[in-house]
Amino acid sequence: MTKIYINPDIEKAETLPAFFYRSSQYFEDLKNKVFVKSWQFIGHSSILPINLNTYPFEFIKSYIEEPLVLVRDKDEKLKCFSNVCTHRANIIVHNKAQLKDLRCMYHGRRFDLDGKFKSMPEFKLAKEFPRNCENLKEFPVSNLGPFLFVGLEPLFDMSSVSTKIEDRISFLPLDFIEFREDLCKDYIVNSHWALYCDNYLEGFHIPFVHNDLNDVLDYEKYDTEIDEYFNVQIGYAKDGDESIFNFPKDHQDYGKRISAYYYWIFPNIMFNVYPWGISVNVVKPISKDKTKVSFLSYVYDESKLNHGAGSELDKVEREDEFVVEGVNKGLKSRYYSTGRFSPTMEKGVHHFHKLISDSLNT
Repeated sequence: MTKIYINPDIEKAETLPAFFYRSSQYFEDLKNKVFVKSWQFIGHSSILPINLNTYPFEFIKSYIEEPLVLVRDKDEKLKCFSNVCTHRANIIVHNKAQLKDLRCMYHGRRFDLDGKFKSMPEFKLAKEFPRNCENLKEFPVSNLGPFLFVGLEPLFDMSSVSTKIEDRISFLPLDFIEFREDLCKDYIVNSHWALYCDNYLEGFHIPFVHNDLNDVLDYEKYDTEIDEYFNVQIGYAKDGDESIFNFPKDHQDYGKRISAYYYWIFPNIMFNVYPWGISVNVVKPISKDKTKVSFLSYVYDESKLNHGAGSELDKVEREDEFVVEGVNKGLKSRYYSTGRFSPTMEKGVHHFHKLISDSLNT
């Protein structure tokens, strides 16, 4: 395949080429070169309440359907294991439950809550048994405040990301945040997943696409800060809009009229922090022309819902969806190859494209 190169100098760089988005081969390569090496959002710690100790899930449903199980062990520590029996590959845990150990219902193989092989009937005559590979494979678990992430073969240390984000948002009452299923929604977008991220990673389009959002955000002050494996866009409120954060005096943004932090964690996690709470958007590839986007809402101040930059999220998503699907169609043109970046307004997109190209070329 043609090697993709993104110039690190945004003033000279070209965007990912059209053939990247059109290619089924690149779409498949991204599984192992990007997503297997990613951290994926699992949910709020409340997904495993005190009366339950096992939570089965798939790494990325419909894309990387690796069966996993989150376990609270006897020392109250959260761990993640393969949910596949090391005997004959049956799924071990099918539902959230409180279990004394992990038992496969197929032939009765048992594992301790630390993933170690425990027992197996009818194996007394087996030689050189049990081997180390009889234990369940363990995968790393990390957290950002009360939110849980799991990786298969992660490219980077999640704590290097979460620590920096927590430093900025720790003044918020995250210990009291509540999952609001009634405010959550899944969207099916007819586009490549990376196009959805491209659109998210710049505020350049806001005056042209989001009239209502543009009424409350100060476009001239909109800013993007780049880190190694994440970035943040900062939305400033216009004068007169009081839907802003109330920063303590020792906060780095004290005195600024900020109404939103839009965090993006490579490659597909969006962490939108508002005065009312956090909207987590998880972008899940289905095919090269179809993507599922889950909007998950966590609220700590309901009185501030439907105000400022964090209001009308469904309307904003529909507007984004329209332009993203239009770009997906446009990229099929035989006359479009690649574009250029605005050095001032598309720093986040350039960052994303550079990480994608670096991953594909590794």
